[in-house]
Amino acid sequence: MKFNTECLHAGYRPANGEPRNIPIIQSTTFRYETSAEMGMLFDLEKEGYFYTRLQNPTSDAVAARICALEGGSAAMLLSSGQAASFFAVFNIASAGDHVVASSAIYGGTYNLFAVTMKRMGIDFTFVDPDCSEEELAAAFRPNTKALFGETIANPALTVLDIEKFAKAAHAHGVPLIVDNTFATPYLCRPFEWGADIVTHSTTKYLDGHAAAVGGAIVDSGNFDWEKYADKYPGLTTPDDSYHGITYTKKFGRGGAYITKAVAQLMRDFGSTPAPMNAFLLGLGIETLPLRMEKHCSNALAIAEHLERHPKITWVRYAGLPGDKYHTLAEKYLPKGACGVVSFGVKGGRAAAEKFMNGLEIASVATHVADAKTCVLHPASATHRQMNDEELAAAGVSPDLVRFSVGLEDVEDLIADIDRALERV
Repeated sequence: MKFNTECLHAGYRPANGEPRNIPIIQSTTFRYETSAEMGMLFDLEKEGYFYTRLQNPTSDAVAARICALEGGSAAMLLSSGQAASFFAVFNIASAGDHVVASSAIYGGTYNLFAVTMKRMGIDFTFVDPDCSEEELAAAFRPNTKALFGETIANPALTVLDIEKFAKAAHAHGVPLIVDNTFATPYLCRPFEWGADIVTHSTTKYLDGHAAAVGGAIVDSGNFDWEKYADKYPGLTTPDDSYHGITYTKKFGRGGAYITKAVAQLMRDFGSTPAPMNAFLLGLGIETLPLRMEKHCSNALAIAEHLERHPKITWVRYAGLPGDKYHTLAEKYLPKGACGVVSFGVKGGRAAAEKFMNGLEIASVATHVADAKTCVLHPASATHRQMNDEELAAAGVSPDLVRFSVGLEDVEDLIADIDRALERV
């Protein structure tokens, strides 16, 4: 099926007389006739459901839809994008290991890596996404387990050179993990450019309506864990907590990574999405292509308007011909550069905050990437934990305004911007 059709039908096909929409299985547990049948589930010898903390039919159907859209082999839903980022890395890295990551990533992810996971004994090296191949290669160590980046960085709007990062990752025998939240699979499918694992904060464009917090991980099924068996013993050696199952041997290259993440990490951390949230996510995905087209066209029109405005000092949007990342956007994002525009208001931080306070249609909110327009000053909010040096490395200047363009009439949004700028 083509992409637009998959948004509606992938992951769930009702049989005769069954619900046309993905049903909400709002149950914590599932009944079996015998103890032996349930025991086979606990031994990973049989597929099925026994407790929603691990798996739920509603969540699995929506995960299968996202998997199809990304072109992956297996996927799982989680309770948040933060949980997805954590699981994606922790599934293959543990105390004493090292990970290389782009410095231009979401502030919450940076804090997760640089502070929380560092306390767990995992060391991170952050690299400029625009670094040379030689500089990128120099960041790897013998104990490096993964390379991490964002397709379109939040809020710096850096466009990741996925092929360059994939080449470096594979040269060092590690997978490339790409957060594809801002691009969505409609604008970019990182697996087609060499990425091995994709994550999402489904809270954003995939849901599209700020209705449900969630996350997702998709495995391409392409990375050969067995080739680097000594580096990934969690996948390639027996798991004593499941009677000695070896994930790569039992579930193959296409299923080992996600099965381990569900069987071990979801079992122990319980970052479980509510079935209702999974249902809302599936509903949102049905209109993803239509929404992304409108988000992109609105954002480009606003970026062009801001470029001409005398009270705007700079505009960052890869869809603009003069943008630093325009060439990469033409390569990786030919359908559009998402609906988020970053810019600076003349007068710096104080002027930026005054501008935001003057908006009437756009809401000042920590959220981003949904149907309604919202605006944020990242240095005061999502990236507040960073010092000036870290902000600069992440591409977040003190005057940066993140403007998430919604689906409103673009003329109304431009008028709202102009009114607010008049008061600055």
